[in-house]
Amino acid sequence: MLEIASSFRRVPGYIDTPSYGLPARATAAALRRATRDWERGTLDPCRLDAVVDRLRAAYATLVGVRPDDVALAGSTSQVVGMVAASLPDGARVLVAQGDFASVPLPFVNDPRLRVRAVPLARIVAETMRGADLVAVSAVQSADGAVVDLDALATAARLTGARTLVDASHAAGWMPLRARDFDVVVASAYKWLGAPRGIALAAVRPAASWVRPVNASWYGADSPWTSLYGHEVRLSSAARRLDTSPPWQLVEAGAIALELLAAQGVDAIGRHSVGLANDLRARLGLPAGASPIVSVDGVDAAALARAGVRAASRGGRARLGFYVYNDERDVDAAASAMRVAQAA
Repeated sequence: MLEIASSFRRVPGYIDTPSYGLPARATAAALRRATRDWERGTLDPCRLDAVVDRLRAAYATLVGVRPDDVALAGSTSQVVGMVAASLPDGARVLVAQGDFASVPLPFVNDPRLRVRAVPLARIVAETMRGADLVAVSAVQSADGAVVDLDALATAARLTGARTLVDASHAAGWMPLRARDFDVVVASAYKWLGAPRGIALAAVRPAASWVRPVNASWYGADSPWTSLYGHEVRLSSAARRLDTSPPWQLVEAGAIALELLAAQGVDAIGRHSVGLANDLRARLGLPAGASPIVSVDGVDAAALARAGVRAASRGGRARLGFYVYNDERDVDAAASAMRVAQAA
């Protein structure tokens, strides 16, 4: 049992973190405090700058970069769209077939770009063939398939390809070296356990080609003295790409990420992937590298009737084990699978 597990309310049978992560008690309490302060008119936006700094620092710890390399956004697709808009006309973009739509769509819908989709298993080999940018999820949303990030980083370095990695299903449990890629973005409401409405992006200092397409007053080093006019100077650090923070959410988000960082990604990964592999073994499936388990021929609604919360993705039941799950959830899932398959 992970030490961090005691920070969460026990929700038996909730194995659906790929859809959204559950909040720690302290995370939920911070969200309630912010709502109360908002309601009473005592919310202090200036005070929250320090909280945003904590959010950057915690994400930096989780993905292996410096806090100055972290930009704040509202969603993954916002960051991907910014990257797409920063590419030159005619740029060749390589994406994975079947990836979560927020990764390829900003490129596909930019008529200036040439987009090629290849099977996920071919993404590294096709990178070696040449591309101006490769955009892919580190872990696939639909089935938990994991990209060989070390091989991808090497291929990109050898060919000069720029890189964007969506770590929404990786950050929090998978050890990452985000400095190996130009941009590593994650929506924080899944495995990072934050409220929906926060995304964080590690941006390599050398990736100065990423333009502040959504330039904001909060992209300045001193945002509260940069509220007016067209002569505001944006930061030279990653925060040049910031959009203004969701004030009611940032403290809850900082607490969520800090809890994970304190526990340590390695321990979280061993626990979560271990539970997933326990279930795979019981179902006669081969071991996997992620905490996401995808099972054919099972309806998530049937699992729900048996007390297990999962999701349906790509015609398969998708489950995801995390810090608040334990062997009781593996037992419940295995039992619910047997009932669903027998129905």
